[in-house]
Amino acid sequence: MGMNAALSISATEIDNINSQLALISHNLANAGTQDYAAESISQTAVTADGVGMGARDGAVQRTIDSQTQADLFAQNGTASSLATQQTALQQIDAAQGAVGSGTDIGSLLGALQDAFSSLAGSPDNQTQQQATVAAAQALATQINQVGNAVGTQRQAAQDAIVSGVAQLNSTLSTLGGLSDQIVAAQAAGRSTADLENQRDAAEDTLSQLVGVRFLDQPNGDLLVMTQSGISLPIHGTAAPVSTSPATLGASVYAPGGGVPAITLGGQDVTDQLTGGSLGANIQLRDRILPTLQASLDEFSDTLATRFQAQGLTLFTDAAGNVPSGEGFPAQSSYLGFSSEIQVNPAVSANPSLVRDGTNAVPGNRVGASAFTPNPAGGPAGFTALISRVLTYAFGSEVQAGVAQPPPNVIGLGPAGTLSAGFAAAADLTEFATDVTSAEAATSAGVTNQLSTSQGLQKTLQAQLASGSSVNMDAQMSQMIVLQNAYAANARVMSAVQSMWSQLTQAVQP
Repeated sequence: MGMNAALSISATEIDNINSQLALISHNLANAGTQDYAAESISQTAVTADGVGMGARDGAVQRTIDSQTQADLFAQNGTASSLATQQTALQQIDAAQGAVGSGTDIGSLLGALQDAFSSLAGSPDNQTQQQATVAAAQALATQINQVGNAVGTQRQAAQDAIVSGVAQLNSTLSTLGGLSDQIVAAQAAGRSTADLENQRDAAEDTLSQLVGVRFLDQPNGDLLVMTQSGISLPIHGTAAPVSTSPATLGASVYAPGGGVPAITLGGQDVTDQLTGGSLGANIQLRDRILPTLQASLDEFSDTLATRFQAQGLTLFTDAAGNVPSGEGFPAQSSYLGFSSEIQVNPAVSANPSLVRDGTNAVPGNRVGASAFTPNPAGGPAGFTALISRVLTYAFGSEVQAGVAQPPPNVIGLGPAGTLSAGFAAAADLTEFATDVTSAEAATSAGVTNQLSTSQGLQKTLQAQLASGSSVNMDAQMSQMIVLQNAYAANARVMSAVQSMWSQLTQAVQP
């Protein structure tokens, strides 16, 4: 091999080593960057007439397990959805308290029953009359607190949907811009590794927002598909997905009941956006929280009407009335009643009414028996009403031998499309327990699923990282190898230079 060839090979090798050292530096700088896959340069041996002439750098490539990455993105959507639901439901948990905690609706209902029992022993005791009214107020306040918490979380879900759609559009635009650059670079024969790493980060963001699949195209472009098969455009329209802000009341529902739809190209795709935080907020807004609201409204109406049926209008709405319970759907006259139920102002002003009664009952063979309130100046030891309340308002019969009208557990909500998820309770205590337990079970189920989902997510993250993330030790070891190779080639170039100098001196006259 001639000196020119040796010098050329060494110079080429040094250029290659410089490129690889620069790439190692790039890898190390991005070692902590999420979704960054380690990059490497392929090399091809160069020969001339069978004689080795060094190596030529190829394109920068990424090391990544595409299937594991796809599985991780899918799991991201599941975990993000469950985490979003958990956050909302834990707020409801905190508001309603655990079953039997003393602050939950069932416990406070029991406290009211105990207050009436105490009143039965001394119906003329004004302190006990006031204590009974206070127990009723504590129960109504707790129902309000839970009902308001449900409404607050539903509004939060609606607000999060609006911001989530904005983030969805922004991320789709980012994917489109990066894909355009990748297509152009690939067509020009340039490396796309850095751009692909950036696009992976955007894909990660999108996968936590909504359940999606990413399909790489041969030319470097990308297709984004939802779990239901809708294609989300990443090119063209700046904001392809749209929705509107709204203030949600108890009578507002989806679809078609005042809740803004999420549209794509003018078509309603709300129900087809599942998974991720966006899909979870849609479920919370349109199904989970309205069902809780409907169950609370049904309990509130049942509580008020069963007391009124026995001659004591103890619980009313803000106007001092008990909802009629008439209309279609079944709850149309008392939507949102749980957020406004209160102790009848007349009873608060005159606590002796918990002994005497507020309204006459004409009597009905399929309803409550006849009752006449204790008149002014009537017996101080009047117990007829208290007995009716304890036996029938709290009980499973409206009068002896006649079962209470069952509460509605299906056909609930403003559109009559919701179901409570439990059987109609016979008495108020059972109903209160069912309402609280149903929400607690839903919350606990989400928490358990989230734990499992996050465990799988971490496993996939570790599996992907083991094959694609920057290995600091490996990178440093490779750097040492390259530095040694650089030194060796530098020595070759120095030796060639020395030989040229000696040869030049030898031939000089």
